[in-house]
Amino acid sequence: MRALRLRQWKSEPELMEVPEPTPGPGEVVVRVGAAGACHSDLHLMDEFEPGTVPWNPPFTLGHENAGWVHAVGDGVRGLTIGQPVAVYGPWGCGTCARCRVGVDPYCENPAGAPVPGGGGGLGLDGGMAEYELVPDARHIVPLPDGLDPVDAAPLTDAGLTPYHAIRRSWAKLPPGSTAVVIGVGGLGHVGVQILKATTAARVIAVDNRAEALRLATECGADQTVAAGPTAAEEIRAATGGRGADVVLDFVGADATLALGVAVARTVGDLTIVGIGGGTLPVSFFSVPYEVSIATTYWGSRPELVEVLELGAQGLVRPKTTTFALDDALDAYRQMRAGTLEGRAVIVP
Repeated sequence: MRALRLRQWKSEPELMEVPEPTPGPGEVVVRVGAAGACHSDLHLMDEFEPGTVPWNPPFTLGHENAGWVHAVGDGVRGLTIGQPVAVYGPWGCGTCARCRVGVDPYCENPAGAPVPGGGGGLGLDGGMAEYELVPDARHIVPLPDGLDPVDAAPLTDAGLTPYHAIRRSWAKLPPGSTAVVIGVGGLGHVGVQILKATTAARVIAVDNRAEALRLATECGADQTVAAGPTAAEEIRAATGGRGADVVLDFVGADATLALGVAVARTVGDLTIVGIGGGTLPVSFFSVPYEVSIATTYWGSRPELVEVLELGAQGLVRPKTTTFALDDALDAYRQMRAGTLEGRAVIVP
């Protein structure tokens, strides 16, 4: 079969022929219907080097995947051949306290995982191929009626990651509250939709690109603010001077982190989702009182079930552009150039 593989760090992936996988006991092979192209893949290609993470190339890219059950190994129950499914992307040990409740991104026994801190497309072969081998059937999530694999694939990360970040702050987003979304890219525009679908908060979206702000409005943002020297003042004015109850930074650069602190309300949440490499000095007087600052990574398997249901109901639907597997490199080039709106989805 054909697969798009990263053969070494700091290189472009290559489309090549590899053997079709065969499932062992407890394993599942998925016929890939769609694989999302994620901005984090660019970090793998452009920035990572030996020692950055506890795994190395070669592996097939693609950690946002959906399709149909193609084959199952001995001992797998509850799945049928041809059944439409999504693949839960982070693969932990399966036995620690975190994994037992489906929070594999925070696995506390990485040495017992198929690959420490990774999964399909992140150290092991992912879904940018005709078939993907999933090492444990617990990572297979059936698709609800009405949700196609092309729409489901990006929800497994671009939907799940902002959903987890927002869900943990639901208690701070009642009627009358304000949420600020910084960065309306592949994750941020989905974050706007999730906020509107699951909370009563007023949503203010911030970006430095006019087309991103238009997308935020299409996704339901109540107000948009152009990033720049007056952004914090505009957001403060829009909140009556109090600031935002929840700030979600989908960029994570120095400037966006500083903006997040500048607009956060006392006793609010500042959640850093983007991996833009910024740092945030924290001291007694540098942030508003009782602001909780957290980083999040991906989400849980039960949360993925909820995200897929939102997708099936049409409440959360990432803006996507589809590419054939032969054109996957072009998708990454558009992402690198910043010309791709929303999310790229590769259809083998």
